[in-house]
Amino acid sequence: MAGDNAAARILGTGFYVPPRVVTNDDLAQMFDTSDEWIQQRSGIQERRFSGPEDTPAAMGEKAARLAIANAGLAVEDIDMIIAATLSPDHDFPGSACFIQARLGLPGTAALDIRNQCTGLLYSLTVADALIRAGQHTNILVIGTEVHSTGIDLSTEGRDVAVLFGDGAAALVLGPTDNPEVGLLGHCLHADGRGARDLWIPAPGSSYFPHRAPKSMYEDKSVFPQMNGRAVFKHAVTKLPKVMAEVLEKTGYRLEDVDILVPHQANLRINEAVAKHMGIPPEKVVHNIMKYGNTTAASIGIAMHEAREDGRIQPGSLVLLAAFGSGFTWAASLVRF
Repeated sequence: MAGDNAAARILGTGFYVPPRVVTNDDLAQMFDTSDEWIQQRSGIQERRFSGPEDTPAAMGEKAARLAIANAGLAVEDIDMIIAATLSPDHDFPGSACFIQARLGLPGTAALDIRNQCTGLLYSLTVADALIRAGQHTNILVIGTEVHSTGIDLSTEGRDVAVLFGDGAAALVLGPTDNPEVGLLGHCLHADGRGARDLWIPAPGSSYFPHRAPKSMYEDKSVFPQMNGRAVFKHAVTKLPKVMAEVLEKTGYRLEDVDILVPHQANLRINEAVAKHMGIPPEKVVHNIMKYGNTTAASIGIAMHEAREDGRIQPGSLVLLAAFGSGFTWAASLVRF
């Protein structure tokens, strides 16, 4: 176990996306849309769609094995798994248990977190607290999503359908005695008054007498629904505030930050937030163009790519920020 007061740091990262690339032109063959229409509204050019073999647990396992190797550890060194997903393999048990079985780690603690687009940051906060408390030593944090089987691929559903892609990311967290590195601070928020502005109504146990009403496909309540104006407005308002909050909490200034890794929901949102904060474009990681919105996986994928291409180096101060369904929003400050 980690010692009391040990801080947590990111030891390794990894990700996996399905091989099938779906371009905007491909979507235009399915329903009334165009590459220009999609790029103007979101910045997305393509995304990945899963095949039957790429379940959330399967993709989570692949990302996890890469992150564990990247950390220089063995699978057996992991003593807890936290999986963030809005698209679990099944209603229950949680996808973390399926990932645990695939990794061959019987007896290892496994936890699902369902905070959608902020799921990875909520998971990091929980993992950080557990390591600091000495409860666990090496924690595997995974964000994994399969959206393609749950979106309305029709003209009626295009506003949402064009945004999402499939993929998984994983981080390995472990203890450090150096208070100047690792996870320096987190700020988490939620406002359930916006819950119905971005949600999937059905199925759900709020329906009576059965949680899967017969009408859910006819009325399309089984597909994601979004009030795009409300989401955009809240995101560009809440993200700068929570970013400033975590910097104040940790005693850093915005100019100290080497790079911002925001959730990849919409390129226009991230550009607006960066402009509002005065963050130059070269300090912001964008990869939504290639993958679309992979929800709980997006920050992890972007962070891994930024490490791979050298934008994140040992010693880099990295600001993570996300806004999503719930509404929930969060920020974390990390020193690599």
